[in-house]
Amino acid sequence: MNNRQKDILHMLLTETRPHLVIRDIALHFDCSEKTIRNDLDEIDRYLTQVSNARLVRKPGFGVTLDIAASDKAEVAAQLLRSVKNKEQETEEERLIAVAYQLLMETKPVTIQELADKHYTSKTVIKKDLDTLREWLDKRDLTVVSKQKVGVLIEGKERDRRAALSKLSQLTGEAGQAFIKDRFAAHELDIVTRELKQLELDAQLAFTDEAFDNLLIHTLLMIRRTKLKQPITFSEQEKTFVRKKQEFRWTGAFIRKLERLFAVHFPEDEAAYLTAHILGGKIRSQARIETAEPGAKPHAAETAEARGLAETLVRKMSALTWVDFGKDEVLMEGLRIHLYSTLNRLSYGLTVSNPMLQDIKKMYPYMFDMVIYATRELSAGYPFAIPEEEAAYLTLHFQAAMERLSQPAEDRKRIVTVCHMGVGMSQILRTKLERKFPELDVLDSVRKADLPGYLAHHSVDFIISTIPLEQVNPPSITVSPLLEAGEMQKIADFIGKLDQESGHAEHAGSILGLYAQPSLVFPRLSIGHRFELIELLANQLADQGFVERDYAHQALLRERLSSTTIGGGIAIPHGDPKLIRTSRIAVATLQEPLEWQEEKVSLVFMLALVPQEQEMMKKLFQRLSLLSEQPSTVERLVRAKTPEELLGSL
Repeated sequence: MNNRQKDILHMLLTETRPHLVIRDIALHFDCSEKTIRNDLDEIDRYLTQVSNARLVRKPGFGVTLDIAASDKAEVAAQLLRSVKNKEQETEEERLIAVAYQLLMETKPVTIQELADKHYTSKTVIKKDLDTLREWLDKRDLTVVSKQKVGVLIEGKERDRRAALSKLSQLTGEAGQAFIKDRFAAHELDIVTRELKQLELDAQLAFTDEAFDNLLIHTLLMIRRTKLKQPITFSEQEKTFVRKKQEFRWTGAFIRKLERLFAVHFPEDEAAYLTAHILGGKIRSQARIETAEPGAKPHAAETAEARGLAETLVRKMSALTWVDFGKDEVLMEGLRIHLYSTLNRLSYGLTVSNPMLQDIKKMYPYMFDMVIYATRELSAGYPFAIPEEEAAYLTLHFQAAMERLSQPAEDRKRIVTVCHMGVGMSQILRTKLERKFPELDVLDSVRKADLPGYLAHHSVDFIISTIPLEQVNPPSITVSPLLEAGEMQKIADFIGKLDQESGHAEHAGSILGLYAQPSLVFPRLSIGHRFELIELLANQLADQGFVERDYAHQALLRERLSSTTIGGGIAIPHGDPKLIRTSRIAVATLQEPLEWQEEKVSLVFMLALVPQEQEMMKKLFQRLSLLSEQPSTVERLVRAKTPEELLGSL
């Protein structure tokens, strides 16, 4: 049987009504009644082979299944095995499908209906709903279960669409792909084509990620409008957006879609989409630096972004003792990024960062400095800069530090080609820069843009996530996430030995320089991470290494963004201004402790003065490498005395 026939048999096995009407089945599967009758013939043949069951078709009534209880259980089990063998739905796929259905539905859905649809039990669906409830609560949406009615999601349409567009946060990159699969190929083609025309007409150049987000938001706008679920934008917001040149471009874009999809979009939809276009990241500074005649608000925003970038650079230079003001590439990148950031945050648009945990793990020192700097910046605005935005800014500053710390003539010039959008290309870039500081990653380009790029740039070699044919200079193909084995592959390709083990040995004793037995606490039993942070910070204060307020500031820092870096390790810390002498307090836990995103067994309470910047860089490199060495972490956690633990560092 094909998948549709299996689904029809599943309906017959689980249906509580006496008969199923063939017309209703045809409507459900969007096909003809003749097709359904042919399917029923195939199902009947299947049933005669595996059981004593038979289909009964009664003119004027419909079709039903004549089957004994024992046969019914066996047929259902065989059908489930068949579905699993053919295309097993993972837990993540089911979760995202349930979330999508509930966010899209305008009426309640029963738990039994969800269980039947996904070939699972009501207990499993209830667990999925618990997961969704926690995720949606953070987005001002509520999962409501009404007895004998069903489950529905309550909340504002704007929050509902924001959640739909961020389903990837539930299951990774699969989220956006799932939404695209809900639309016909011709619908995707039309919206993609018109968005590209909008880019051309407005002389915009969106990043791959921004383009993909606009595509998702436009598709959701079409679907939700057809379902009579419009967005609402306040009059104040609409008045502000109407002044923008982007509003006129969006209006023309929407009018084309109205003709192509036979739907009418109210002005609120145009205003909302304009806000997303304003908040979309663009590749070129030329666009944001160009103000149209009379467009004073636009010019003012450009100046605001420039001023914010300059202030951020000054704060970061003071915190890290690195003169970031010398790096013009950094200044340009920040102006472009912060222009979009200000628009996103001003309109309350959410931003996702699939690289957040990777960045926190790879660059914990720079991420923390950005967190401190942006916390001070936020004081002058009606919004806080979230950790997702801080992580993007971290990439800018980390790249600048690498440029400033190593002469450009000593580094190999490379370009990356990534087929999975800017998010994955940035992960690829940051991993390359972390593992191979001798590389100067000039840019990440689309495959189609590569010939033009190479015509104007000198490149030593190319690292690509897709095979490249007839390309000069030489290229190497890797996976987007750069698996561990591929690091050696790249090292061999460029004719150099992998330096990771050397770095680890060089930095291995650094932890011991800052830790001492009186600050090491093996095998603690603690109920909450805040309790542990306070204990370690107070020990540092009691021994005179930090001010008494250090514990309070460390707790405030932890509330801003979790300090886990992966591998069961956390690195809490307070305000650098309160440190008298650099030290590290260390604790291991008898039982792993819940630390927001993950469980933690090893904690380094850091108190490091920024003036020792070179030492700090080596220390954070050591901690980052340690998070990738589970056997070493396990050995540290097993240590029973401070001396044994320090000896294992």
